[in-house]
Amino acid sequence: MNDQPLKYSKGTISIALVREALNTAQNKNLDLASLMQKVGISSELIQSEKSRISVSVFAQLWTEIADQMNDEFFAMDSHAMRRGSFQLLSKMLMQAENVKVALSQILQFLNAILDDFSSTLFVEENYAYIVIYDRQKPKAMFAYATYLMLIHGLICWLSGQRLIINKIQLRCAAPQEDHDYKVRFCENIQYNSNENYIQFDANYLKIAIKQDQKSWYEFIRNTPENLLVRFKNPHALSSIIRKSLMQCPPEQWLELNVLAQQLNMSEATIQRRLKNEATSYQQLKNEIRRDTAIELLTTTKKTLQEISNELFFQDPSAFHRAFKKWTGVSPGSYRD
Repeated sequence: MNDQPLKYSKGTISIALVREALNTAQNKNLDLASLMQKVGISSELIQSEKSRISVSVFAQLWTEIADQMNDEFFAMDSHAMRRGSFQLLSKMLMQAENVKVALSQILQFLNAILDDFSSTLFVEENYAYIVIYDRQKPKAMFAYATYLMLIHGLICWLSGQRLIINKIQLRCAAPQEDHDYKVRFCENIQYNSNENYIQFDANYLKIAIKQDQKSWYEFIRNTPENLLVRFKNPHALSSIIRKSLMQCPPEQWLELNVLAQQLNMSEATIQRRLKNEATSYQQLKNEIRRDTAIELLTTTKKTLQEISNELFFQDPSAFHRAFKKWTGVSPGSYRD
């Protein structure tokens, strides 16, 4: 067994979201084959319904499309969001007193830049709402998600904590795959609604801005990756268990009955709560092994034997079978 601690993946992105990003590029007549080759995504992965790519590769794809289009909103609005817009916005927000002021400035900035979206912030009783008005017909979920990711990611970074979203209502139709959206934002996403809004606790608006010039440089250097991986829901039981699993190698992962004792819960309670979060203990373990395998295959030169050992499989053939079941393709498709 390798003595070095296993460096777990930051997560992976559904191939459905990759296709959405590529669709925007195709609409602008970008060379998709060249684009995919540049970031290392094979056509076999694109064709598999279950395959996923690492967050770092998706961030490279995001950056490459934005660079080629000179548009940080992927040409999903009538007016381009020119390269450098997000950097300028994030830098000016550090002067804001609190989240409410910063959020108002974000919406004001985006309202000035984009033509098809217009947003406003209002507070009603204990809740704050960001209401998004479509100036044309509703767009695809990928457009709303990109828009919300820019806003939500900035506010989470500025406040130094996750702003937990209670509910999202959107006028668009449900996408073919929305699991990644639910993980990134919240479980309660409603489609085909009469209006677009996100709801969160109004107390977040009072939080003081916690960032400075030094932390801004770090944030920008790792964007858009920061927007994709940071600030997932920390209070979900699945997040708590995932964090626990990632603190030790797979051969030390606890059986469910032992985990239940540590968490002072019954096995049935853990299973029920995880089911409500659309997952299970076995699925969480599989996802960590899958995502880490993808990371190791695409960013290291480790052999299948070495990866198999690190992920605690009996032999490479068992790893190969499991990986193909998880992603629909062989490990070689990622290594190539």
